[in-house]
Amino acid sequence: MTDAAALPGQPRGAVVSGPATARTVNVLAPNPSAMTLDGTNTWIVAEPDSGLAVVIDPGPLDDVHLRAVIDAVERSGRRVGLTLLTHGHPDHAEGAGRFAELTGTKVRALDAALRLGDEGLGAGDVITTGGLELRVVPTPGHTADSLSFHLPADRAVLTGDTILGRGTTVVAHPDGRLGDYLDTLRRLRSLTVDDGVHTVLPGHGPVLEDAQGAVEFYLAHRAHRLAQVETAVEAGNRTPSDVVAAVYADVDRSLWPAAELSVRAQLEYLTEHGLIQG
Repeated sequence: MTDAAALPGQPRGAVVSGPATARTVNVLAPNPSAMTLDGTNTWIVAEPDSGLAVVIDPGPLDDVHLRAVIDAVERSGRRVGLTLLTHGHPDHAEGAGRFAELTGTKVRALDAALRLGDEGLGAGDVITTGGLELRVVPTPGHTADSLSFHLPADRAVLTGDTILGRGTTVVAHPDGRLGDYLDTLRRLRSLTVDDGVHTVLPGHGPVLEDAQGAVEFYLAHRAHRLAQVETAVEAGNRTPSDVVAAVYADVDRSLWPAAELSVRAQLEYLTEHGLIQG
């Protein structure tokens, strides 16, 4: 059995509902799959002495899960004051409208189509609900609308699908762009170096105790994959599906459609930078 401390990012262990840091609690959604890992992590964030909580990514449209999130908030003696979205994929956002209806809260997101209320989210915004300091960090790449949330008091960052607790994320071409994603990873690395972030609270998978190690692993993985894709193209593999077959031969075939999205993003990146012919 592999020691978790030896794995990228030092994953904490099994994914469970419950407290993760002094200000965060996870409620795991019942939607496990190859793409969602153990399920979607719905995060409840609150100051210890506050009567208000912020909920990040209510998850799928599943009333049992949504009510479980509300129950967890109420058991802590709080009520939901605000709902936030890291991005618009259904496993994170589909239940947001129903959750807002159940809690009477607004939904804030980067994408205006996902909002309920007038306020969006953008670079430099700070969420202060219930005395929190939750800083909005634009992290495009997985999708164009991806955001992360920096929680300085816990030296943590909530990353949605930008960094996962296990494995690596898909750059979902054409909405996601690899150049943006690489810039995002460097931005997150600066949070670990300059702002002391050491914990990753991901949208899927276990909590990571070594944020800098996780980011460095992701950057190295992307560089390695780009080199593999470039080599595959030079060997005559021209279509995205051919490149997937060459580069991802050791990956479960059920994941090849998702891998093709990333390959398309990689081919676009390599072409834009003159490393292969379009």
